[in-house]
Amino acid sequence: MSQSQSHPLAGRIAVVTGASSGIGEATARKLAAQGAAVAILARRKDRLDALATTIRSAGGRALAIAVDAKDKAAVSEAARVIAGEFGVVDLVVNNAGVMLASPVEEHRLGDFEQMIEVNFAGAVRVVDAFVDPLIAAAAKGGRADLVNISSVGAHGVYPNFAVYCATKAAITHLSRNLRSELGPKYVRVSVIEPGLVETELQSHVTDDGANKWLDSARAALTWLKADDIAETIAFTAGLPRHVNLERITVLPTQQV
Repeated sequence: MSQSQSHPLAGRIAVVTGASSGIGEATARKLAAQGAAVAILARRKDRLDALATTIRSAGGRALAIAVDAKDKAAVSEAARVIAGEFGVVDLVVNNAGVMLASPVEEHRLGDFEQMIEVNFAGAVRVVDAFVDPLIAAAAKGGRADLVNISSVGAHGVYPNFAVYCATKAAITHLSRNLRSELGPKYVRVSVIEPGLVETELQSHVTDDGANKWLDSARAALTWLKADDIAETIAFTAGLPRHVNLERITVLPTQQV
């Protein structure tokens, strides 16, 4: 196997948000295994440090930075630190998110506002922090990718998940519009819309009705694993620079 086949992302500099668990953690591992230097961002520094140690032990390059997606200054500072340590970022996986489902009539406005702040506004902050290096990387003739993580909830109707689904719909529509701006500059914008994935995201849910629905879905079908989504992201980033998978829906085979 040639070097390019075994490490198809060699030389790439990646940022993964929400990297302390789930899809973010699995994606950081996958990108590093394929040769990318990976900056991992999330709130839980202990989890990030452990992940960075694991990546380095396997021969990869990792930089752990504790960042809250709700903090614009912290996101901007992280971008500055990454540029100093690794260089020009050419791959961003915009993954940080929370799922706090509940009926709107229960008036859990704090939960709703948190989802808007993390899932959507936080994603916009990440775009703002890294759009310039992505454009710069593409201008030099290399691959440049912005991969936003949405959900099939962007298009579905699920009782008690109204605000969560709305934030994901916003991510999907944001991605389509960003592609109209960045695609002509050779920055690929992709949105990944997973179905049911086994992560700790479900543990955020405290509403009994939502949890009963999740439990019944877990009993009825085999869910995706975080590694399945990581594999999809790595494949997308590894394509030739003139190929852009704009929107990818990834479902468990049994989920309809």
